[in-house]
Amino acid sequence: MKRFGLIGNPVAGSLSPRLFEAAYGGRYAYDLIEGAEFAASWQRFLDGYDGINITAPFKQDAFHAVDRLSEDARLCGAVNLAVKTADGIEGYNTDVDGVVLSVREVGLPVSEALVVGCGGAGRAAAVAAMRLGCRVTLANRTADRAASLAATLGCRWVPVEDLSTLSPDLVIYTVPGPMEGLPDFSEAVILEANYRTPVLAGRGRAYISGRRWLLYQAVAGYSIFTGEKPDADAMFGIFC
Repeated sequence: MKRFGLIGNPVAGSLSPRLFEAAYGGRYAYDLIEGAEFAASWQRFLDGYDGINITAPFKQDAFHAVDRLSEDARLCGAVNLAVKTADGIEGYNTDVDGVVLSVREVGLPVSEALVVGCGGAGRAAAVAAMRLGCRVTLANRTADRAASLAATLGCRWVPVEDLSTLSPDLVIYTVPGPMEGLPDFSEAVILEANYRTPVLAGRGRAYISGRRWLLYQAVAGYSIFTGEKPDADAMFGIFC
């Protein structure tokens, strides 16, 4: 039987095994592989698993460890899923898929995206917004980081104090806490990464919880693992 798992530190308490069991009715094994050292966790994958999910703090390590990268993973500079193939280890970033699928589910047109926060989640969000066909603007508490990422991705950035001058129809908020001076964004679709302590819940034309982002990145990733469509309804029942 094929085996899959999750590496990171920490991963104890992750819902991933329950989600994966729901996705395929327990037909595949899924383990939590916790360890403080990336090299040891990666070797466990090589020795005994067909594919793995990767979470903090190992996404950049995995980016350098795989043999081939998807275009999304290359643009994100991080890998959150690796799978063995006949051509070597392939690396993906399904955080991008999570954003794309979450926004498309709402069914509202978007063309001007604002991504607040330029960490790993913000970078994936920006790549996803470009995939959705949006013109992307970045904002970050540290302006230099926004400017650097904007130059890498070929989009624009603004200082946080200029957010009120924008009129985005999609806002992806990836900062873990509140920021002073956030505009109302009443006409925008809002997707917020942090679902445990949301800042913008209930605001905007439509609000998308980070739970949808998390679940849809899992749906996309599990499909890559197995080549089979997972039971998304059963997965959503675990988490929503």
